[in-house]
Amino acid sequence: MPDQPRVLVAGTATGEVLLLDEPLSFWGGLDATDGRIIDRRHPQADRVVTGRVLAMPHGRGSSSASSVLCEAVRAGTAPIAILMAEPDELVALGAIVAEEIYGVVVPVVVVGHEAYQSLVDGERVTVGPDGTVDRT
Repeated sequence: MPDQPRVLVAGTATGEVLLLDEPLSFWGGLDATDGRIIDRRHPQADRVVTGRVLAMPHGRGSSSASSVLCEAVRAGTAPIAILMAEPDELVALGAIVAEEIYGVVVPVVVVGHEAYQSLVDGERVTVGPDGTVDRT
């Protein structure tokens, strides 16, 4: 039986998936000024998260990750949604704070391992408020 999605931050978004091979630490891994992955050791270094549905196994790193995600929302360089195989409360916190301060919703959904593994880089998906992910 497939995992049921777990919504950490509810919202809707439609866009192309940026599928990460490894977790990303927003702190030191993402340049909030341009939305580019700057961690040179990350397999997707130099890819841009802006306007994409960011899919990653889970977050990695510092408690400062929340503030970097929040700053990316303020700068308009954040992903439009975040899908994860495993929950990461720091990623969710950044999206919650950004919604509270800037009124911008970045849905954060834990889709589980099976659904995560079925995602394809570059495919277009719609994230629903109930955590569903539909290919469009």
